[in-house]
Amino acid sequence: MQRRHDRNASDNRDEFTEQEKWSRINHLKRSVGRHEVRSWTTAAKQSLCLMWQKVKGQLMLSMSFLVAVFWYCRRLYSFLAQLLKRWSNYLRRKLIRNLSVLTEVDLLGYSAREWKGETKQAKHMREAYEELFWSYHVKYLRQVRRDNYCVLRAVLFQIFSQGIPFPSWMKERDILKWIEISATKDHEERGNMCNTLFSDESKEHKLYEAIKFIMLYEAVEAYEQIKNREEPVHNLFSLLLARDSSSDPLSFMMNHLNSIGDSICLDQVELFLLGYVLEVKIRVYRLHRFNTEEFKVNYPDEYRREWNEISLLTEDDRYYHIPIFRT
Repeated sequence: MQRRHDRNASDNRDEFTEQEKWSRINHLKRSVGRHEVRSWTTAAKQSLCLMWQKVKGQLMLSMSFLVAVFWYCRRLYSFLAQLLKRWSNYLRRKLIRNLSVLTEVDLLGYSAREWKGETKQAKHMREAYEELFWSYHVKYLRQVRRDNYCVLRAVLFQIFSQGIPFPSWMKERDILKWIEISATKDHEERGNMCNTLFSDESKEHKLYEAIKFIMLYEAVEAYEQIKNREEPVHNLFSLLLARDSSSDPLSFMMNHLNSIGDSICLDQVELFLLGYVLEVKIRVYRLHRFNTEEFKVNYPDEYRREWNEISLLTEDDRYYHIPIFRT
């Protein structure tokens, strides 16, 4: 019995040992499996970390590049915008400085801008502009550069732009030479030629000096006629030569004509002479004389019916603009 019991116990130990061995083997397998899983997970994490580090570096580099490009483009845009603005302002100043007769502007809008406030003078001038607008159908004006050639410029611009011919005697005596814009039939072409002429200061001044020479020529002719008691002359020459400063053609040239454009403008008597020599009736609206008989004046006051008419407006008898009529 004891022997059987020992054998059974030995068999049980062997069976337990066998079970324990398989249990350990299974445990080992599980441990190895978990270790392999942990190793694979660790390896995957490490690979992902390495990959992220590379991608992160490239991404940061790309972001830095994009930020730099954005900053550069913004600075470039700002620089180009400033450059364009300066160039635009330069061209605008250049054009305004060179173009001595500007494009049309609304008459009442111009009046409102130039004569703001509620002073007596401002109200008076606004009323004068409104009278021009409603009663005389002056809807626009062209501003003329304010210098001492102003009235000559305003008169000659209209002669050229309207195609008004110069007096025939000038051509016959070969007094006046240059391209005659007034002979151009096409209105648009003539307007372009006017803009070209009145944006060239050198050509403008030559033109004005030629007109001053014609005025002197007429004064000499009238003076000789008066001196020799020949045919009667226009009344304006009596006024012109009655002045102490222009009692003869030489004093007229030295004391008046030479200074016109440089330091003085044409006065009223010389404006009479200008209209006479060009054979045009110059109608001037004198806004500072509004509500008086001197509001609308013709130069000269005696003119021939066939003479063409041009118009000016002035606020002070010194600077003149060109009124534009619309019905």
